[in-house]
Amino acid sequence: MAAATIVHDTSEAVELCAPCGLYLKPITKMTISVALPQLKQPGKSISNWEVMERLKGMVQTHQFSTLRISKSTMDFIRFEGEVENKSLVKSFLACLDGKTIKLSGFSDILKVRAAEYKIDFPTRHDWDSFFRDAKDMNETLPGERPDTIHLEGLPCKWFAAKDSGSEKPSEEVLIKVFKNFGEIRNVDIPMLDPYREEMTGRNFHTFSFGGHLNFEAYVQYREYAGFIKAMNALRGMKLMYKGEDGKAVACNIKVSFDSTKHLSDASIKKRQLERQKLQELEKQREEQKRKEKEAEEKQKEEERKQRELEEYERERKREEKLRKREQKQKDREVRRNKKQLEKLQAEEQKKLQEKIKLEERKLLLAQRNLQSIRLIAELLSRAKVTSIFISEANEKCSRTKPFTDLRGSGECCSLTNRFNTSPDAIS
Repeated sequence: MAAATIVHDTSEAVELCAPCGLYLKPITKMTISVALPQLKQPGKSISNWEVMERLKGMVQTHQFSTLRISKSTMDFIRFEGEVENKSLVKSFLACLDGKTIKLSGFSDILKVRAAEYKIDFPTRHDWDSFFRDAKDMNETLPGERPDTIHLEGLPCKWFAAKDSGSEKPSEEVLIKVFKNFGEIRNVDIPMLDPYREEMTGRNFHTFSFGGHLNFEAYVQYREYAGFIKAMNALRGMKLMYKGEDGKAVACNIKVSFDSTKHLSDASIKKRQLERQKLQELEKQREEQKRKEKEAEEKQKEEERKQRELEEYERERKREEKLRKREQKQKDREVRRNKKQLEKLQAEEQKKLQEKIKLEERKLLLAQRNLQSIRLIAELLSRAKVTSIFISEANEKCSRTKPFTDLRGSGECCSLTNRFNTSPDAIS
């Protein structure tokens, strides 16, 4: 689907669902073909951009809403142009169809052909003949008759529930938009079913060129009249959204009748059975994932416990090693203290022995001094006695022999020798 374009003139818009801001606007497209001459000079080419600018200049005061190249060959260039209103299409065709373009540097004249864009939209004859000729269709059953519209290229944001905070389309909004044509029996938005892609192998999340997320939908009417009314209203129309600020944008959508029995009871039942199988398979996968996760968590827990045990064992060994080291250090400290104590005791003992020896020496010296004093005293005492004796002897001798010295006599010597004894004898 083409990108959403800004709509400046909404006068031709038809209300589809005003509360949702959705309208239908006529498709105002045209195809323009420009025949190219045979290029006689090699290396010379015609500028597509120059041709496009000449076409824009040919419509005088009017302007294209969009103008793009749809196909380019050596023989022609085909453009797709769009204008604001349906009423302008005829005036644009009058300005373009049958006219010619003269390009600078080329002698040949380029012929222009313009026609209203042929809309690819099914007619009543198309679906009537299809369901009449289809052998596997039963027109008495819903979904196997012309009652379901297949819509493609619907912008998700335009069909999202307001104040939901989500840009996903809502089935309630889809019903609200299309119930104006008749009572709706069923709707289906494949992209809302998480199992649909796996069931069909299709990708329902499609992006338009403008970056808007689009979706496809199926709308089934209960009566054929509602289907007819909706198809007639959508023929030749594009979808327009008008915001609260008054600005409007429009985009082309593809509308067709469902020829695949998508909303038939058998297809719905089949999808439900496939969904149940997929749900069961998903439950099994989830259960398997849960078991694998539990096994992984259990293994991680065991690994964690093993790591904790190893860490505890390392910590225990480290503490044991540290304790042994501390014990060894304490033992060394005790031995060192013991040695120091023994050394101190030995030094004290040595000092005590030296002190005892010194005291004994002092005592010995004191005893010797005392003995010496006693000896001297004894000697002095004896000397005194001797002196007295000598004196007495001298006096006696002087009385008997005045000129005889007792010291020279033998008697005197014997007396002297009597007192010249050793100290040991005295003691």
